[in-house]
Amino acid sequence: MGFLESAVVIYMREIYYPAGFDFPLVLMSSKLVVTELLREAATLLMLLSIGILTGKSKTEKFAYFIYTFAIWDIFYYVFLKAILCWPESWLTWDVLFLLPTVWTGPVIAPVIVSLTMILLSMYIVFANHKHNDVLLSKREWVLLILGALVIILSFTWDYCTYILNEYSINELFSLQNKNIFAYAIKYVPVSFPWGIFTIGEGIILGAIINMLILANNKYHNRHLSSKQNQNK
Repeated sequence: MGFLESAVVIYMREIYYPAGFDFPLVLMSSKLVVTELLREAATLLMLLSIGILTGKSKTEKFAYFIYTFAIWDIFYYVFLKAILCWPESWLTWDVLFLLPTVWTGPVIAPVIVSLTMILLSMYIVFANHKHNDVLLSKREWVLLILGALVIILSFTWDYCTYILNEYSINELFSLQNKNIFAYAIKYVPVSFPWGIFTIGEGIILGAIINMLILANNKYHNRHLSSKQNQNK
């Protein structure tokens, strides 16, 4: 799936960016834009189906989904590097996603997120195999969702700031305003909000650390309880 993703991008770049990919983005036809949006949605459904088919519990299904998502994302860049020698560096900007708005950021940022997702998924799967069904607490879910939303904010921050500097939110809902699309296509990334990104990563890592501490405490409590029962 990582190769298929990179193959589609390679074809598109050959057509729209024969001299090499760079910002601002080239205006594509509305038909291709809709196709690309649907392709991204279909990719998410395929990745989600892997988690649903592989995991035994809801928590494990979630773990396999984020694991496959992370591997897919990393190998997407591996194949682009192998075939196009792109990105030039870890700090090269890329368009990461188009739903519900444009996500952009240095390549290193989504790779960091993918590695964090692999860490989280490996813990959940390992804990499930060791202690059968491991359920995430409400607090852990809140932290994970909050961290994810903050990271998404960091990826959309620069583009949304660019658009909102020129148009109000009410104007953005006027889809017939062609000036908005003409302005949006001129977008060139300026700066990535590493502070916001770091906060999001910190929240997720905090949730993972909290899981490890609780799991360790449960293990010691069970071990202590087992010893006490044996002594009796």
